[in-house]
Amino acid sequence: MEEAEKKYSSLEVGGVDQRLLFGQNDVFLRIIESSFDGRVIARGERVMVEGAPRDVQRIMRLLEDLVTRVKQGNIITEQYIHYAISMVKENGYGPAAEISTENLLTSALKKAIKPKTVGQSRYVEAVDRHDVVFSIGPAGTGKTYLAVAMAVADLKANRVKRLVFTRPAVEAGESLGFLPGDIRAKVDPYLRPVYDALYDMLQPDKIRKLLELGVIEIAPLAFMRGRTLNEAFVVLDEAQNTTNAQMKMFLTRIGEQSKAIITGDITQIDLERPRKSGLVLVQSILKGVEGISFVYLTDKDVIRHHLVQKIIKAYERSEKRKRKE
Repeated sequence: MEEAEKKYSSLEVGGVDQRLLFGQNDVFLRIIESSFDGRVIARGERVMVEGAPRDVQRIMRLLEDLVTRVKQGNIITEQYIHYAISMVKENGYGPAAEISTENLLTSALKKAIKPKTVGQSRYVEAVDRHDVVFSIGPAGTGKTYLAVAMAVADLKANRVKRLVFTRPAVEAGESLGFLPGDIRAKVDPYLRPVYDALYDMLQPDKIRKLLELGVIEIAPLAFMRGRTLNEAFVVLDEAQNTTNAQMKMFLTRIGEQSKAIITGDITQIDLERPRKSGLVLVQSILKGVEGISFVYLTDKDVIRHHLVQKIIKAYERSEKRKRKE
């Protein structure tokens, strides 16, 4: 690059722990440099940036976002760096100011559970403001995990008296009756993500006791028929695999002083007729109904390995090509 084409800028980072800001051995700075046409140099309490004018501006916005993130008391991870970079490239600003800093819950391992992306923050806000929330998005966006966290938080705060987790059991292609064991043993394999989340948030002996008392209930969707769920936090997981009739049945189970979260990924429907998915159809049926909110998460909200975002995008491109053929 010619010297005349370069732009120079700097940022004061005094009062911020640079080990948190830049990562071990400045690994975060190297990720930033590989993502933009620019060079980043940390000198004392100042960060110097040089490179293409547009990228210098974007790097400065990114560094300001990282400083805000650290000052909020949040840890910067490699996943967050990649997320912030994608946000700056797309919108021109970082996500820190839009991500809620409030803890939903403290896990069994004393880890703070809170939203990690802007989409997740909007999801949490929607559940706070509405009694019924649909969370629709790809794998890895925290749909189920956050739903369980919000349910457990409401139980601990005595806002509800019980938690009910359910999902349609269609993947095995056979009736639950053919599986061995009692009803919990039959449905457990289908609700493994819920159990994994619960064990992150509560001690195992506490979970066993709450299950025995019926305070936490885990059951297949078919067992919801005919019930009224009062003072409960109800989570329907993998809702893309419900039929329209099942979705209506579930939604009409919700009783007084209850909340419901319905999660699903409409790109992974296992029904024989995907267009008849209850989660697909309900979006037009309940659009605009007061008290109900639809939250759409995207690949930007994926909180697993950063390659998962690329995998999701690759599959989306492939599906678009197939639809054009």
